[in-house]
Amino acid sequence: MNDEKEELKVKIKGKIRDLLAFSKLTSTREKKFKKASATPIEKDDIKELSEDLHPKYQYLEIKEIRDNTKSSKTFKLIPNHVLNTRELAYFRAGQYLSLKVNVDGHNITRPYTISSSPSDALEGFYEITIKREEDGFLTNYIFKNWEVGTKITASDPQGFLYYQPLRDLSNIVGIAGGSGITAFRSIAKDIVENKYDLQLTILYGCSEEDDILFFEELKELEKKHPEKIKLVIILSCQEVKLEGCEQGFITSELIEKHCKPEESTFFICGPQAMYDFVDKEIEKLGIAHDKVRKEVYGEVKNIAEIPAFPKNEVGKTYKIKVQMGNLVKEIPANSTDSILVSLEKAKLAPPSSCRSGECGYCRSILVSGNIFVNPKSDGRREADKLFNSFHPCSSYPISNIEIVVPRKK
Repeated sequence: MNDEKEELKVKIKGKIRDLLAFSKLTSTREKKFKKASATPIEKDDIKELSEDLHPKYQYLEIKEIRDNTKSSKTFKLIPNHVLNTRELAYFRAGQYLSLKVNVDGHNITRPYTISSSPSDALEGFYEITIKREEDGFLTNYIFKNWEVGTKITASDPQGFLYYQPLRDLSNIVGIAGGSGITAFRSIAKDIVENKYDLQLTILYGCSEEDDILFFEELKELEKKHPEKIKLVIILSCQEVKLEGCEQGFITSELIEKHCKPEESTFFICGPQAMYDFVDKEIEKLGIAHDKVRKEVYGEVKNIAEIPAFPKNEVGKTYKIKVQMGNLVKEIPANSTDSILVSLEKAKLAPPSSCRSGECGYCRSILVSGNIFVNPKSDGRREADKLFNSFHPCSSYPISNIEIVVPRKK
């Protein structure tokens, strides 16, 4: 009992000291201000470091282009010194860049995961790997027009699909689909290069053998570092010739076969269809939500198929009255196009980044009218909902609406 009292006295004494120190904070500051030099600071090292780590824009150019598969390419990007990007912003393995591209007068943004490692950024380059989509507005443009020397504007590295020791377990299960493997190439290289005490099991689903990205590279990492990297290829095609592959889809049974779900943190990166399937399989395993992290996958391409979307609104066209700074304009909008897409079609170029309702960069105000917000990508805070803020990238008009959009950042 005496020990408990003694311990209690120490704790209370510590708190009182902290309070006394806090009460003297203003006077202490005033004394330091009086002693400080009146000469202005000419070089602010902290500000320069902050600007290097979090630049408003990064101006890049293509140094090299490599074909990966019949429908994917890897672009090596370096700083464009002419436009004063001195060096690349450092990033965490698993993050993405939001590219800002002008396509025939339409300014659009798209997020692409950095497929190279953070160490590569220190060496002066990023790599992004892009899969061409058959009806892809931007990917078709990229494959036709991008070449060595093409200038590109990008954001700083963004996103939350990275390892955080205070949050994540040391066993990581990476579930990838298609070009979603890019995040895990970066994470695998980072683990090996920095000798992190982590184990990464990659469950990589593809529809065809020809679509597998970075197969030889990842198998080589697995061969050299079996205690850190494990690669499992899952093919959904009818005939599988590649040895050691699983056939079918990434089911709960397959997850349990190759890892210990209760001892793992799950990272998921891939197309929307894979998310819809894997979400149900993860749920069967009873994995806590805080042990599952997902990369944003851009806008929903088939919003009409979301159960909550009002079916009587499919195919309707509405008017959007847009206030953007001093500009006021009325534009047409399809109910199944996100409001962001309708703004871009009208060449208004609103600020945007993740295109998934996560980052809040396109946050706008709904003045009047009704919108449908995709419940799976509703990243608004409760205060946003209370004061009619919404994210155009994950919202759809279901009446004539009036909105206030922030100026281009």
